[in-house]
Amino acid sequence: MKSLVDKAHHIVIFTHMAPDGDAMGSSLALYHWLNNQRPKANDLSVHIVVPNAFPAFFNWMPGAADILIYEKCAERSNALIAEADLFICTDFNDPKRIGPMGDKMMANPCPKILIDHHLNPVDFADEVHSHPEACSSCEIVYKLIKSESLSGIANLTVEIATAIYTGLMTDTGNFSFNSTNCELYEIIADLVRAGIRKDDIYNAVFNQYSADRMRLTGYALYRKMRIYPEYHLALITLSADELERYHYQVGDTEGLVNMPLQISDVWYSVFMREERPKPGTPKPRIRISFRSQGDRPVNIWANEVFHGGGHANASGGELFGSIDQAVRIFEQSFPKYIPRS
Repeated sequence: MKSLVDKAHHIVIFTHMAPDGDAMGSSLALYHWLNNQRPKANDLSVHIVVPNAFPAFFNWMPGAADILIYEKCAERSNALIAEADLFICTDFNDPKRIGPMGDKMMANPCPKILIDHHLNPVDFADEVHSHPEACSSCEIVYKLIKSESLSGIANLTVEIATAIYTGLMTDTGNFSFNSTNCELYEIIADLVRAGIRKDDIYNAVFNQYSADRMRLTGYALYRKMRIYPEYHLALITLSADELERYHYQVGDTEGLVNMPLQISDVWYSVFMREERPKPGTPKPRIRISFRSQGDRPVNIWANEVFHGGGHANASGGELFGSIDQAVRIFEQSFPKYIPRS
């Protein structure tokens, strides 16, 4: 990786649509590391371009203000993509995951580096760091920075460490799943030594609800949660109309899928969120999140039925159609993937 970085002058970092904490953390950690590698070089430019807006509760992250959102800055983003001589792709395994930018990226023949932890990466990158066993892409970025840097931990600035910890924390549900490997906690110890303010990071991400978001959460749990007791399964659905009623902002449903797992005897949880059709797409998009506890995988279900994937205990998928259609497919499919007790 370092050999490609040392030759590059115009680097663009990509991450997936609807960026989450791991997407933000892995891309920002690389952004700070790259700028620290050649801090005095006037021939190096590094930019992060994301397909669409990220939740406001990530605005505090060092470097977040420098991120370009493609939907808002398409012209400038396209110019940067066209002139890039190195692409680094974080937390996604298929160019389709970055929307229209994927075609733009593939049209540029420059080298591409993939850093990801999802199953079955598409063969599009020149250098691949794909580790599905990792808890997050931030874990992989941490190990790359440690291996690439001659100064090791001394080069792990508080900005880099903060970004990495944010991804580790969010992609494990605050260390409640995919977090049994003792090496993860050795990494956290390194990040603490680098100066992160662990409690402040948690508060900045998880304790920033608006009143509308709190009301939406209450409505979703009280009115929209269904339990399938014989399958230890919960489902929450929210239509576009319902989201608008509570003045939905990007990120307002983050973590909602985890809440039913706090119920005794609920081991699987699914959340569906409807997005209104965009020009050229006549059908709504249904975003679907899957969560489970213990040795109960949901990633195969997400992949085979809803064209997604992810961790064994935390996955995602999508469907173009109505929310009712998505529920019908969900109800027809889950007996195949979840044993009945």
